[in-house]
Amino acid sequence: MNHSQESVIIVATRNQGKVREFAHALAFLGKPVKSMYDYPEVPEVVEDGKTFAENARKKAKEVGDFLGQTVLADDSGLCVDKLEGAPGVYSARYAGEGASDEDNNAKLLSELEHMRLGEDTEQPLLSTARFVCHLALYNPATGEFTEASGTVEGWITSEPAGEGGFGYDPLFYLPEYEKTLAELTVSEKQAISHRGAALRQLAQQMEDMNK
Repeated sequence: MNHSQESVIIVATRNQGKVREFAHALAFLGKPVKSMYDYPEVPEVVEDGKTFAENARKKAKEVGDFLGQTVLADDSGLCVDKLEGAPGVYSARYAGEGASDEDNNAKLLSELEHMRLGEDTEQPLLSTARFVCHLALYNPATGEFTEASGTVEGWITSEPAGEGGFGYDPLFYLPEYEKTLAELTVSEKQAISHRGAALRQLAQQMEDMNK
């Protein structure tokens, strides 16, 4: 199936925050973005890869093969330097399977606060960190993947702020903006975020495919 013949973009996620970001970034294609909420018959994919790329490919392939349509999947997460890269690929379930964003944020702060016992506890910036995103677009007709990745550097702050975004966004502080990711608008976040960078790369590749 040719990409240009498909009338929708299917994203292998049940995260509404991600769906909004995908829809915003890929709006130029003029196609509606659908998620796993639109395809409840699709089985859950076990994310047992050791890297973001492995998980993204697995999700895209399993869902794409099940639906018989091209599917876009991402795997992304937070890598905190003081925690030796954790939570990494376990970001969505850092506090356990089914954990909420609040649960994961609380565990992250607890781990970092524990590590800085004896340090300057007035310092709100706890550790350098980065968000990483890997995207995989899989076409079951050809078995081919189109991939892109992106990162954004920042700090974990002990003072969460902002009502936008999702996940660890309220804790991810950007010194150059003096804001967290959760305090940015969708457009501002897309311009600098890990997912925004990866989506721009992928969007260019998708646009080239449609020519």
